[in-house]
Amino acid sequence: MSTPSNTPSNQLADETSPYLLQHKDNPVHWRGWSDAALAAAQAADKPILLSVGYAACHWCHVMAQESFESAETAAVMNESFINIKVDREERPDLDALYQSALQMMGEHGGWPLTMFLTPAGEPFWGGTYFPPAPRYGRPGFPDVLRSVANAYREQKTQIAGNVASLRDGLAKMAQPPGGGQLSIEVLDSTATAMLRAIDPITGGTMGAPKFPQPTLFQYLWRAYRRTGSPLYRDAVTLTLDHMCQGGIYDHLGGGFARYSTDEVWLAPHFEKMLYDNALLIELLSDVWLETRSPLYETRVRETIAWALREMRAGDDTAPAFVSAYDADSEGEEGKFYVWSEAEIDDLLGEASALFKHTYDVGPHGNWEGKTILNRSDDLSLGDDAAEASLAASRDVLLDARSSRIWPGRDDKVLADWNGLMIAALARAAVVFSEPSWLQAAIAAYDFVLGEMSDGERLYHSWCAGKAAHPGVLEDYANMARAALALHEVTGEQDYLTQARTWVQTADQHHWDADHGGYFMSADDTADILLRTKPIHDNATPPGNGIMADVLAQLYYLSGKLFYRERLDALITALVPEETDRSIHQLSLLMGFETLERAVQIVIAGDAPADAAMPGGLVRTALLAAPPTRLVMRLSNDLSLPQSHPAFGKASIDGKPTAYICVGTTCTLPLTDPEELKAQLLEM
Repeated sequence: MSTPSNTPSNQLADETSPYLLQHKDNPVHWRGWSDAALAAAQAADKPILLSVGYAACHWCHVMAQESFESAETAAVMNESFINIKVDREERPDLDALYQSALQMMGEHGGWPLTMFLTPAGEPFWGGTYFPPAPRYGRPGFPDVLRSVANAYREQKTQIAGNVASLRDGLAKMAQPPGGGQLSIEVLDSTATAMLRAIDPITGGTMGAPKFPQPTLFQYLWRAYRRTGSPLYRDAVTLTLDHMCQGGIYDHLGGGFARYSTDEVWLAPHFEKMLYDNALLIELLSDVWLETRSPLYETRVRETIAWALREMRAGDDTAPAFVSAYDADSEGEEGKFYVWSEAEIDDLLGEASALFKHTYDVGPHGNWEGKTILNRSDDLSLGDDAAEASLAASRDVLLDARSSRIWPGRDDKVLADWNGLMIAALARAAVVFSEPSWLQAAIAAYDFVLGEMSDGERLYHSWCAGKAAHPGVLEDYANMARAALALHEVTGEQDYLTQARTWVQTADQHHWDADHGGYFMSADDTADILLRTKPIHDNATPPGNGIMADVLAQLYYLSGKLFYRERLDALITALVPEETDRSIHQLSLLMGFETLERAVQIVIAGDAPADAAMPGGLVRTALLAAPPTRLVMRLSNDLSLPQSHPAFGKASIDGKPTAYICVGTTCTLPLTDPEELKAQLLEM
């Protein structure tokens, strides 16, 4: 946390966040969030203007250009407010708190978040983007500033009432009533309810804008695997087909944009986020195992190639993944990514005809006079000769594009988002037999463990060689899940031990001992008004949802009853009595499914994996088992607890031997990988 002086000036130059540094030359007297900034507000008895955004946020840039770079607007801000800038990716706990406050005011959340606080950090009014003059049905920002400043001076009683009401409401939000119970029937009915929201034409949820929502579609895929209903399967594959061929996908460089502004996946909001791509890599890999879609494999390979090429923090000394690429370059959204027909003709020559036909290139473009490359007219790939020609053309265009002015890159390394990518790479490495992806996952994991840890505690972010900001629940949950993914693939016990350590830290510092559930902020995070409790799925799954899956896995992998009891308490505290509201907690429901329907594959005496990847029975188990699988290896003198149904079972005739255990029973010994595969697929 920064500790700026009390001298009126812009104090962001010493920050490491790329977003905050974007504002270091504003005439606004910005400060980072700090005890000193709050103290300055209290000393001057001025309200706080809190502005929250992130480096890749288009409307954050717009408001900065229109208002924060204006000397006139800055003068009003500096005279009447203590102005604080927060990178929502550095401090997701602060963002979650004040987004919740805004929603309690009846406003839609989003970024830039513009909140007005008392000197103690208590919210009393706010909004998101404000134009410099009245338009879009919104007041002009200078008028807002003067009105709020006047209200703070003249309407103390009313503001105190707003503060008290919001604070009470926020405290209640941190203590959801809970009391619900889960069952497989609830999971099935929730999946059925989610189908009603799916667009039957182009997939995704109905209407615009359309977000990828990989957690939702992972849930539907698991419902298909559980029930066999083609309705769930088709909802997932329809969505993935359109996304993989639509404009939301970068057909030259790889990777998916954050969302589509329309309902046909054509026009993206061009920013690329690490978390979307990590979650989609994992989803596509899982779905490919059944469909064997060449399209899905191609998109996984291209997206991972993009991540390894463009999203690494540095060389071998910093092999973790950075956060995002901006939507804007040269002040225009999407300029880096779009094309004219003339440009493509000039670059491709005779090859341009096939390329233009395939990628929807015409003289008038398909978006604001330019062309967003897409293949939405044909959801399948072409024959080998056509695809080879198109690949050569894409290489030419990608090379030409690389000479353009690039969008800004947010170089922050975030522990939670890296956890998502590590797990995705570990899974995809096994699915597609790519040892280098596993090594990339291990390298990123080692970086977080080595450079973003202080004993058993995690830092949330790392940038410019410096780890900073206290770890939040999502850091511990996602990194524990990443450790379990690496343990699953490699069999190394250190990963399992570290996962248990991170869960222990979360239990010590984040668990709500009075009401149950995990708070986002740790108990020693002193600079936040109230601790929120993330329970709903958003662009990323909440820490409580991920922790549910981690606890379920640890219960079976360790045999420790504590993990089951903790998960039971989590469900009791967070699941509402009205089961139809569970549609907002899909990640938590998937953790419950792992607990209830775990398929444990115990492999005794398995031959050591080769230098890079597992083989034999282990590989078969990883690829053929249901999503609720737990793979346990009994080599290297490891043994199961006496309570485990496979306790005492051993290899047969010196051969690696597998036992499939569900509940309290196990199959007869299996030594043939094909026989193991057949039995697992029957499940």
